[in-house]
Amino acid sequence: MNRATSSAAKTEPGTPASSEDKAKSGMVMIKSAFDKESDDEVIIKDQKSPRPKDAATLILVRRDAAQPRVLMGKRSGGHVFMPDKYVFPGGRVDPDDGRAVSWCELRPEVEAKLRISARRQPRAFALTAIRETFEETGLLVARPAEMPASAPKGWDRFHELDAAPHLSPFTFIGRAVTPPYRPRRFDARFFMADAEEALIDERPPVDGAELSDLQWVTLKDAHDLDLPSVTRFMLDEIDARLKTKDYKEGTPFLRWTRSGHSTERL
Repeated sequence: MNRATSSAAKTEPGTPASSEDKAKSGMVMIKSAFDKESDDEVIIKDQKSPRPKDAATLILVRRDAAQPRVLMGKRSGGHVFMPDKYVFPGGRVDPDDGRAVSWCELRPEVEAKLRISARRQPRAFALTAIRETFEETGLLVARPAEMPASAPKGWDRFHELDAAPHLSPFTFIGRAVTPPYRPRRFDARFFMADAEEALIDERPPVDGAELSDLQWVTLKDAHDLDLPSVTRFMLDEIDARLKTKDYKEGTPFLRWTRSGHSTERL
């Protein structure tokens, strides 16, 4: 059994990209595409817009059938943010996520893009996606490893199970900031990973308090579900990547600017 390792590398605080920075980093402005006000039942326009919180989402893809399938679940109707919508597993970044030990690190090209305008270690986003996926579905994106006795907050079960997070299968496929005037706002990074390569075993997903009706669904059938527009956008991004062996369109960054919704490519 191998011993898991952790990364002590830290990133310098980032700042929003200027026009010159965009040119240097490869950002390209393209047609606006983002979610609509109808994606949330509650719209707040009589108070200050909340500041977006860092979050991460994991899109697991299975290719063991005629068509690729992705794992999705239904959010509880009691949630303020996107109630009753079908989404991918994910959630808010916790302060200790970046400290979790892992089986391996992100690929250099993935880490480089995550550093753009970010104030956290790139690995923290991927680790959040792994932790949230486990909490919401019971699936372990990990490899068997001898884990240290002590664990960062929120990572006890990984250490008890001797399961080290597996980061190298991750592809960074999108970033989206919730528009203003929503009751909850997130600056979410979306990752895609091949389920067969990423998961520690073939256990089925288990419904929980956060997500119910968990299912592996084809991209076509997923579009028939009740989805947030940003999720629908990411499904199209996944489809394009799966159909193109050498994908070079860049990573979409969806956000709100003074002129409205915009999408850039990193």
